[in-house]
Amino acid sequence: MNLAQEAVKTVSDSSRIITIVLFVLMIAATLGITVWAGRSTRSATDFHSGGRGFSPLQNGLAIGSDYMSAASFLGIAGMIALFGYDGFLYSIGFLVAWLVALLLVAELLRNSGRYTMGDVLSYRMRQRPVRTAASVSTIVVSIFYLLAQMVGAGALIALLLGIQPGQTFMGMDAATAKIVGIVVIGLLMTIYVTFGGMKGTTWVQIIKALILMLGAALLTVLTLSLYGFNLGALMSDAAAASGQEGFLEPGLRYGVEVAGDPLQTLWNKLDLISLGLALVLGTAGLPHILIRFYTVPDSQSARKSVNWGIGLIGTFYLMTLVLGFGAAAIVGHEAITAQDAAGNTAAPQLAQVVGERIGGEMAGAVLLAIIASAAFAAILSTVAGLVIASSSSIAHDFYNSVLRKGRATGAEEVRVARLSALGVGVVSILLAVFAQNLNVAFLVSLAFAMAASANLPTLLLSLFWKRFNTRGALAGIYGGLISAVGLVFFSPVVSGSETALIPTADFAWFPLPNPALVSVPISLLCAIVGTLSSKERDFDKFAQLQVRALTGAGAEKAANH
Repeated sequence: MNLAQEAVKTVSDSSRIITIVLFVLMIAATLGITVWAGRSTRSATDFHSGGRGFSPLQNGLAIGSDYMSAASFLGIAGMIALFGYDGFLYSIGFLVAWLVALLLVAELLRNSGRYTMGDVLSYRMRQRPVRTAASVSTIVVSIFYLLAQMVGAGALIALLLGIQPGQTFMGMDAATAKIVGIVVIGLLMTIYVTFGGMKGTTWVQIIKALILMLGAALLTVLTLSLYGFNLGALMSDAAAASGQEGFLEPGLRYGVEVAGDPLQTLWNKLDLISLGLALVLGTAGLPHILIRFYTVPDSQSARKSVNWGIGLIGTFYLMTLVLGFGAAAIVGHEAITAQDAAGNTAAPQLAQVVGERIGGEMAGAVLLAIIASAAFAAILSTVAGLVIASSSSIAHDFYNSVLRKGRATGAEEVRVARLSALGVGVVSILLAVFAQNLNVAFLVSLAFAMAASANLPTLLLSLFWKRFNTRGALAGIYGGLISAVGLVFFSPVVSGSETALIPTADFAWFPLPNPALVSVPISLLCAIVGTLSSKERDFDKFAQLQVRALTGAGAEKAANH
């Protein structure tokens, strides 16, 4: 049996049983926490921000859990396994992004708003149009990110159950297992948010962060133990096993130089810059990250929680370096791509092989089950955070501030938020079922590009430019959203290549797969032009916002002025 054949061998029944048992235990524990938290979730503050009672460490763990999605755990390990140095660029981009959040956003946002990004954007502008735009942006960005997680969850369940074409497990073929996985994840995230609100969601995220970190740390230590904890030897073996020149050097995946085609080389290098821009700027504009700053008592706690989050995420990404190179060296390039062309199963495959080398088949099954549970934990945590962000924005920004003109009671807002969570969950399940064949990396990068384009420029201009006004905010948000989505639609991601979403068509006139390099400046330009074309200005309100942002004075009333 060669490597490719062995890579797609059927997962043993013992591995399946252990994986399912661990998964069920994890779900039971987190559902119990959700019920407990739900009993103390009464007011709007409890539902939207967990009563602002979480410590910096607790919120830092939740931030890490929100951020360390299955795309981070599985996707980055796979990218490193297949592309070496270039795969690690994702880790660097994701981590550096937190400096933007720490230095420019965390404290100011916590001081200026109450529950959502819309609180800050609308403070010195016309409430209804700006809050509507903020709500639309939050929902669109969250849905794209949510789809990526749920589609990934469906594929992960089918792969980890070892269901190959022509095979079934518990009466399910691979396609059915994917749908079941999407539905299960969707129902769980809806339950977490509907009953537990932000308090239940945060405690679930804290537990899942610990599970993920412990699982990744265990696999990292065991992988390094096979090489006597010599990282250099591991990387050397990985480079040799990859069969690719320049595995440990830049240019294998991004910024590729094409001989005899300087124009394509230029596009490749610009795409690398565009991807980096989306990763670095997108984080500080992701709605489910921004609302985490409201769950702590004050701005100092917000900054400390980001510091904890950076430490946690940085440690995690260093471990993905070992997991990725470990998979390349121990599992092998051919075996990884035979199981999944994008390399998303590199970490689970590594777990199984390392476990078998150390303790035999049963140890391999147990370690695979642990890593699978950690991956499921990452998915559940991220989707719950996205749903709470969407439902809070619908209830607080759109329902209360736009439809009810700020007259809704706290109990009414919580009721609408719970119904919104249910609605977002149902819509996400339906969309994910139909979007199973979409590229997960495409969905994630688009979500980051939209957040970097629509949310961050508008948020920063609102905080720092006193001339900024309603027309500028609307132009910035909608200009960023439309340009990001439109440019991706006309890029090689959608058509014009064998790996495109529509490989049989070719309308890709925009050469960059990631639009951030163009869509972020477009958003900024739209915001500036929109602002300067309007005579609206309120310098007194800007002065009040600055005082609020720097001191936190009156933040509790930020949404009800």
